[in-house]
Amino acid sequence: MTIESHASRLAVTTEFHFTDHDFSRIRTLIHRRAGIALGEQKRQMVYSRLSRRLRELQLPAFAPYLDQLEARHDGDEWQLFINALTTNLTSFFREAHHFPTLADHVRKRPGPVTVWCAAASTGEEPYSIAITLMEALGERAGSARVIASDIDTAVLAKAATGVFTTEQVRRLSPERLRRFFNKGTGTNAGKVRVRPEVATLVKFSRVNLLDSAWSVKEPVDAIFCRNVMIYFDKPTQKKVLDRFAPLLKPGGLLFAGHSENASLVNPAFRPLGQTVYELSRTPGTA
Repeated sequence: MTIESHASRLAVTTEFHFTDHDFSRIRTLIHRRAGIALGEQKRQMVYSRLSRRLRELQLPAFAPYLDQLEARHDGDEWQLFINALTTNLTSFFREAHHFPTLADHVRKRPGPVTVWCAAASTGEEPYSIAITLMEALGERAGSARVIASDIDTAVLAKAATGVFTTEQVRRLSPERLRRFFNKGTGTNAGKVRVRPEVATLVKFSRVNLLDSAWSVKEPVDAIFCRNVMIYFDKPTQKKVLDRFAPLLKPGGLLFAGHSENASLVNPAFRPLGQTVYELSRTPGTA
């Protein structure tokens, strides 16, 4: 092998100029705006996802794109930037052990039940919660609510349609498929849509957990915030959990992801089961 051919093999060709300083700026911007802490291993992912924005805007490099973002406090491009860098891995009844716990919890709750799903993604999780409420509460489910929020507007738009492929619902039981979904026909063959009685329980809205004010203000019986905290550093985790606690009704539950531990960050929560935490005391009390 010649020196020239060896050098050619090792050369990495990129479409856009992307420097260490560009990556550092992106890490700072997404952390400041969305609380996401990007590690060095995310560099290629960042390049790949944001390259689409550069092509759309016909920009030659990352530097002018980041200059444009920093010159504006808000705007559509900021939201597209966030949408590009958020991860939306989800499925129906993911981490299945949580849903029987939720069912037992809501059966014991007096009055109308409200659950906040703080990372709704494309809708599988909030609809799984709504199905659980309908199964657990029976006629009482008519007064139940699922507040489904996410920082990513693109996935929220997809979630609000309530339409999924048969592949996405293949792990659901035939009974749940018959009861809670309508099967598509004709041009919609191979798809299903959640039934209106399920969809009516779920209200979608954009919420950035780093915003100074949230649209969610009412007391809730449970909060699902799963596989979100892993993208935050410890100070951001503490800040978010400190704000969750006052929103929970006494004895309310927080459902976290499989690698997250709320009790280590906020003493108001005590472990109740596998990645399930109960609000053990009123926030601000000893």
